[in-house]
Amino acid sequence: MKNSVKTYTLKEAKLALENYCVYQDRCHKEVEEKLSKMRLIPEIIEEVITHLIQEKYLNETRFSQSYARGKFRIKKWGKQRITQELKFRKISSYNIKKGLEEIDSEEYFKTFEELLLKKMNNTKETNPYKKKKKIYDYLSRMGYESSLISEGFSSHFS
Repeated sequence: MKNSVKTYTLKEAKLALENYCVYQDRCHKEVEEKLSKMRLIPEIIEEVITHLIQEKYLNETRFSQSYARGKFRIKKWGKQRITQELKFRKISSYNIKKGLEEIDSEEYFKTFEELLLKKMNNTKETNPYKKKKKIYDYLSRMGYESSLISEGFSSHFS
């Protein structure tokens, strides 16, 4: 039997991508990748994306906001990590700013504090300098600002 690749009509592609976007908010980059994997020609890809935007299935501001909220609340990422990931997805500075506005400042500091204390208690290192380095590296990887980490250290390592 011959290996055949599924071909999509414009209507099928629109429906497939509507369902893809309804399942969870998507960014343009994800939608373009999905359409490319469907082996659609550039003109059809453009038409499907235009349709998704007009019908409000695709909205990068909404994507940025839900992405920032989700990554902060579920994975406890800091603003720098969220910004980096949104830039990787080719999200505009305006939409990155809109996304970060979804993170409540009090909740942000409280989450940072919880992560710092948990890491301080769970780090087995006895050398205080190595312990600080491990904690600093962890919080930095999580995307928290170095000024915030330093501030946290000065109030907990005095």
